[in-house]
Amino acid sequence: MTDKKRAANNRTLTLTDAERRELRSVLVPESEVAELQTFENQLICGDLLHVISALPNEIADLIIVDPPYNLSKNFHGTVFNAMSDSRYEEYLRTWFHSVCEKLKPGGSLYLCGDWKCTAALQRVLSEELTIMNRITWQREKGRGAASNWKNAMEDIWFAVKNPKDYYFNVEAVKMKRRVLAPYRQDGAPKDWQSTENGNFRLTCPSNFWDDISVPFWSMPENTDHPTQKPEKLYAKLILASSREGDLVFDPFAGSGTTCAVAKKLNRKYLAVEMNEEYCLWTAKRIRTADTDSSIQGYADGVFWERNSNLVRS
Repeated sequence: MTDKKRAANNRTLTLTDAERRELRSVLVPESEVAELQTFENQLICGDLLHVISALPNEIADLIIVDPPYNLSKNFHGTVFNAMSDSRYEEYLRTWFHSVCEKLKPGGSLYLCGDWKCTAALQRVLSEELTIMNRITWQREKGRGAASNWKNAMEDIWFAVKNPKDYYFNVEAVKMKRRVLAPYRQDGAPKDWQSTENGNFRLTCPSNFWDDISVPFWSMPENTDHPTQKPEKLYAKLILASSREGDLVFDPFAGSGTTCAVAKKLNRKYLAVEMNEEYCLWTAKRIRTADTDSSIQGYADGVFWERNSNLVRS
């Protein structure tokens, strides 16, 4: 396979033919899933509907689900066609119950979607789990629309099996924001710190996230996947709703953001993806995470505002 020619400063992930041959050895084909002795840190190349029954129930501490949205989209040769709202809802039901069976009693699940499919996601999700919140994040990409409002947001539904017993670490996901109008009490900073780079405050996260940068060609996490999620986005979910050593399950792995971030944050992963090329990208990102655990926008244990020049890239 020949890679397309790229600009010299384009950092988008690429694979050589030699890398493809080597990385195929770490993939688990769907025909071998039933023979696995462990499901920790496994990347399964296969159709979710074919392999889900072979995965143990109540294995995952956290599940992140980023299914195809109800849009016509070509995923590297695999085409997903838009359908009526009712048919899309039924499509979700063909696999969502089985995915929820993999969640531990005290586990959490995040379900991604856009404005067109979010109502269907909410209905199907509420049939299986207790919905705790809806996160809306600003997806600032694209030039806009001439006859409609530019779509610059997506949703992530947050749900749990047991609303009285689930893990959530708010301290792990605080944001560092610049203080423009610092308030003092008795002459001392109140709820903020003065540094050589300016005044900052640590704030609790809300359910609206405007600090996310969508991956683009100058970022090393970028791939050619058409709907790739940012590592910073998933880092928030993983840090808030899992502990180190926990297992994070992604039934639609895509380009491997969940696996890469889980690796970087010392979690275990289990992922399913039917497209082999995407699986190979994921395998390379996992391998890269062994030597580079940085996540753009996250440093020193806190999340920074978007485009902050104080955060390492």
